[in-house]
Amino acid sequence: MTWAGGSCGVWIGTPDARVTAVTDIDPARAAEAAEPVGARVLPDGAAVAAADDVDAVLVTSWGPTHAEHVLGAIAAGKPVFCEKPLATTAEDCLRIIDAETAHGRRLVQVGFMRRYDAGYRQMKQVIDSGRIGAPLIVHCAHRNPTVPQSYTSAMAALDTAVHEVDVLRWLLDDEIVSTQVVTPRATAKRFAHLKDPQIMLFETAKGVRIDLEVFVNCQYGYDIQCETVGEEGLVRLPDPAAVGVRTAAQHSTEVLTDWVGRFRDAFDTEFREWIAGVAAGQEPTGPSAWDGYAATVITAATVEALESGRVVSTDLKPRPACYGGAA
Repeated sequence: MTWAGGSCGVWIGTPDARVTAVTDIDPARAAEAAEPVGARVLPDGAAVAAADDVDAVLVTSWGPTHAEHVLGAIAAGKPVFCEKPLATTAEDCLRIIDAETAHGRRLVQVGFMRRYDAGYRQMKQVIDSGRIGAPLIVHCAHRNPTVPQSYTSAMAALDTAVHEVDVLRWLLDDEIVSTQVVTPRATAKRFAHLKDPQIMLFETAKGVRIDLEVFVNCQYGYDIQCETVGEEGLVRLPDPAAVGVRTAAQHSTEVLTDWVGRFRDAFDTEFREWIAGVAAGQEPTGPSAWDGYAATVITAATVEALESGRVVSTDLKPRPACYGGAA
């Protein structure tokens, strides 16, 4: 049995774990989350990480607080699952990497759930098998029906494209070395302050070119597309399964309208596999602190590219050996 400690009142619906303690900036919300699962409310993240009956920590608080909670869990020597972003600055990500490296083994997993989606996993198997030859080009789209007025142009990279940034690094087993943003004709459906859509252009260390359309006011639904073109073929992410309906001289299939329906199973798989690893005493095998650092640096460079109109190098630090870098 694994005992999981939450950092903002989220509980894990799996028989292999239970929540023993939660905290939140709003104590009333923490109590509301704790009561149904029989957990107690603690004053802050440090208290959660230090609690004797907490074996692992789940961080889903506001992004700027992530580094503090993750570092607290590392200091306590406890596995920690941190929803993206790992931290909001490269400097804080590097502090986490330094702390984990000093600890001597991986404790941190970052919540990039697309690696756990069945379609993306099938794509990964095809690419790794060599069936399509060496990857040359990747075409992607990330479309939302609408976004609220609080959504900014920078969030297209920091909150939306960050998912593609991580999953593409994983799919290709390659690093993104430069980024550029092109802004086509803007949709009239956006709020006036927002640049939408955006086309993000990435280049990897192996020379793969990636184009990503981020269109967050597409109106028609939540639509995630990915196609990898190789020397000998291509592999395309499947659309979610949906029945075909023929009526009134039309043939139609449903289009999802939010991320919940599209990636619910991926979230469940992500947590269940993490919990199983913690219960077995294994190091995390999912997205690492280094992956969290890379995503933060690359998305920040993409915002710089949007604002400057230039091609921007990502300039990642050398990857430490414990994360698969050169010894």
